[in-house]
Amino acid sequence: GGGTPSLLSPDALARTLQAAHDHFDTSGLVEVTVEANPEDLAGPEGAAWLRAAKSFGVTRLSLGVQSFFDEDLAFMNRAHDAVQAEAGTEAAVATFGDVSVDLIFGVPDQPFEHWGANLQKAVRLGATHVSTYSLTVEDRTPLRKLVDLGRVVPEGDEALRERYLFTHDYLEAHGFEHYEVSSFARPGRRSRHNEGYWTHQTVVGIGPSAHSFWRETRSRGWRWADVAHLGRWQGLVLAGESPVDWREPVGPDELADEAVLLGLRRLVDGLDLDRLERDYGVDLLTDKRAELAALEGAGLLDVDGRRVRLTIEGAAVADAVALRLVG
Repeated sequence: GGGTPSLLSPDALARTLQAAHDHFDTSGLVEVTVEANPEDLAGPEGAAWLRAAKSFGVTRLSLGVQSFFDEDLAFMNRAHDAVQAEAGTEAAVATFGDVSVDLIFGVPDQPFEHWGANLQKAVRLGATHVSTYSLTVEDRTPLRKLVDLGRVVPEGDEALRERYLFTHDYLEAHGFEHYEVSSFARPGRRSRHNEGYWTHQTVVGIGPSAHSFWRETRSRGWRWADVAHLGRWQGLVLAGESPVDWREPVGPDELADEAVLLGLRRLVDGLDLDRLERDYGVDLLTDKRAELAALEGAGLLDVDGRRVRLTIEGAAVADAVALRLVG
């Protein structure tokens, strides 16, 4: 992922996957996820691509659906429409069975009923994993300009909270586990790839602007990124030179803060205080005693022995909670 693999021809996809097998030990491989756009999967060509991907060993697809409504998709400037969103999801589920669907809430002027209908359709179409994200207004984007000009008014915090809590209730009622702040999965269908990020596992990213993390010891590691420019990246690779743009060490203090931020996002497993102390020497129950008491008293988290877990109310403001427990 990190781009649009479904734009690759079946032959190009096969060569890419084979390169991974050629250069890495994949004997223990249990999941191969490929990102795809819905518009690439509909119709005979899409069906052929899906069959080819499955024959190459792909086991799971992640679809950037975002919405099943044309108005939302037009606002987000997506290439697909509502018909393609549904057809692409249906085709992916029919071929793979294990399919993750990304959906965005907080689109300005989106009726509450539309958000409920988006969740309902994802469930009806057979998604085994649903990732839900609040629309974010990033700097230096067309949306930021529209907001600054007053032409677009983002959803307020209370409206976003209501949609988040509704999402939790609806998907859990339909058999999904809310295992991470933004992620819901059928039993046994958690995203192994994402769980690697949340537990500081080594991740190797290859390609323009790809980011990597190498855990050297329990408490130290390295982080780096490839150059972002496609032509420059390609030129360096063809010349036999490293395409890495920057590389930096990551020490125990930074890793400890990240472990708190990421651990709290894991709603079911929670933040493991024993591991935090073993790996980074941080005793959160002592160092943040007052903060933990205040957050627990406000109903935002639970301290259960040597685990700290966000409540669903805390998950709705996860970043704000986590920031009170780092540093």
